[in-house]
Amino acid sequence: MLKKLLDEFKSFALRGNVMDMAVGVIVGGAFSNIVTSLTDNILTPILNFLTGAEMYSLAQVKSFGSSFVSSIVNFIIMAFILFCLLKAVNKLVALGVKKDEEPKAPTTKICPYCKSEISIEATRCPHCTSELN
Repeated sequence: MLKKLLDEFKSFALRGNVMDMAVGVIVGGAFSNIVTSLTDNILTPILNFLTGAEMYSLAQVKSFGSSFVSSIVNFIIMAFILFCLLKAVNKLVALGVKKDEEPKAPTTKICPYCKSEISIEATRCPHCTSELN
């Protein structure tokens, strides 16, 4: 019973739409970090400077830019790792599918005279009683 439950969970988790949704959530979270960094480190300091609310030193301005670039690099690394993981999962799933879908030996054939489907071992057609080779 436990094996059946695990097999069902594996088939559910490895379906394309579930994997796509998981990737979407992870990439969305990583992208929200970029948007937050853009707002906190680029737009807010510019607006504060333009309105005179706050003055920044050169070191502070450099740290704002490097923090934003760091969030972009983190996003790219996260996307690459997800790409590699999904590629590996897809390869494993493809290997499992190939093993299950091996062609089976035919069990029937078509009678050349009446075109009925008959057993592959038949020496005479049960429909038209013709002798078969």
